[in-house]
Amino acid sequence: MAEKKLLDIEQLTLRKRDYSRMLLIIGGVIMAFFVFLGVIDAIGGLETGLEWIDWVAMGLMALCGPYGFYSTYQFKKIREIESRLPDFLRDVAEGGRFGMTLAESIKVSSRGRYGRLTPEIQRMASQIDWGVPATDAIRLFIDRVDTPLVRRMTTIVIKANEAGGNVADVLDMVAHDARETLLNRNERSIAMSTYTVVIYVAFAVFLATIFILNSTFLPRMIEAGTQISEDAPDIGGVPVQIKSDVIPQVQLIFVISVVIHAFGDGILAGVLQDGRIANGFRHSFIMLLIGLIGTRVVG
Repeated sequence: MAEKKLLDIEQLTLRKRDYSRMLLIIGGVIMAFFVFLGVIDAIGGLETGLEWIDWVAMGLMALCGPYGFYSTYQFKKIREIESRLPDFLRDVAEGGRFGMTLAESIKVSSRGRYGRLTPEIQRMASQIDWGVPATDAIRLFIDRVDTPLVRRMTTIVIKANEAGGNVADVLDMVAHDARETLLNRNERSIAMSTYTVVIYVAFAVFLATIFILNSTFLPRMIEAGTQISEDAPDIGGVPVQIKSDVIPQVQLIFVISVVIHAFGDGILAGVLQDGRIANGFRHSFIMLLIGLIGTRVVG
């Protein structure tokens, strides 16, 4: 009875600690509000000095920022836990060679230092002290750190323990496999980080080009249009003029293109970096912020 109650409390705690969906919903609501303000601004109902695309950009930032940074923080935390998992499995295997059971090996290993993995091991040891079987404690650990690597490694450990035999050898093989997987993943991450830098550089060049056009070329076009319309003679009865009244629309198109590039390039950077759109939201927020500052405050 006490074991079942402890398991129910653990499951409830897991549901309460996952704030990613809540942040995504709140961000979506805020984005909808900003888009609504953008629609009102587009039809002339607001006089704030901002364009409708600015409201849309701020809405995208509200959607991407909190969810993206929180998801990235959780992802990095899980990655740090995964990086210490081979060391934990190796120490548990050593305990098994000294005749300890899986539960005893986990309790002894909980005294070690494994970075962010240490609290999870201590929680498993506490659950075992409360009478929870070692396999159930490991399953709860899988629910807390639910990644393909953790699930694959720990599932093998559970099956080996339930089947009996020499669990220490199985743990050694699992630890070796986990270490090789982490090395391959780190190499891929280092290689992909180069492409992320390229995306940021390309976006910075694009933003600098728009800044140069807005600060030098387009103002000169307005001056030239005004001067020609005042001083130039008619040619064949047709007045010579430059349509400088379309320049604000051109500048608006520039801002729209910056917002589209920032949002799309950010998602692409996140997918290239670690294959996650959530991490791309973080990059999108950063690029949108840089783009708004570059086109509105600086430009």
